Amino acid sequence: MICISSDSDDLWMADVIHVDGGSRGQKVPPLFQVDEVDTKLVRWVCAELVTHIVPRV
Repeated sequence: MICISSDSDDLWMADVIHVDGGSRGQKVPPLFQVDEVDTKLVRWVCAELVTHIVPRV
């Protein structure tokens, strides 16, 4: 997936490790646990910061 930073206009790419929340009927946005491609940093990302989903080839 490609995400935008919440504090700047920087874009970064990450692999999804786990998806939490966001089931139908709830108002909780899904959270993605991701592994940043460049830095290998693992973090949680709110779905609102995701700009593109890149399918695995």
